[in-house]
Amino acid sequence: MDFIASLTVFVLAIFVGFEVITKVPPTLHTPLMSGSNAISGITIVGALISAALSVSVDPSHVIMGFSLTNILGFFAVIFATINVVGGFMVTHRMLEMFKRKD
Repeated sequence: MDFIASLTVFVLAIFVGFEVITKVPPTLHTPLMSGSNAISGITIVGALISAALSVSVDPSHVIMGFSLTNILGFFAVIFATINVVGGFMVTHRMLEMFKRKD
């Protein structure tokens, strides 16, 4: 039952997110991208904690000395870092468009 409720919330979040994103005017893109980068920065902190977390698990669930938590945390750090760097690159490029040409 918990899975069905979680899946329902996830699907509804997808629809709400899509509706919200499609209604954003281009002039608000840069400030929203900056806010999104801040959220991804928080995600990096959580992913680092997860990657470093040493949880006592069943030895059969350990791969080369790393638990599933360590492995998923590592990939979360990589993907969140790519998101932050890409977001700052897009923001920088958009701000360059508004610089005065002398």
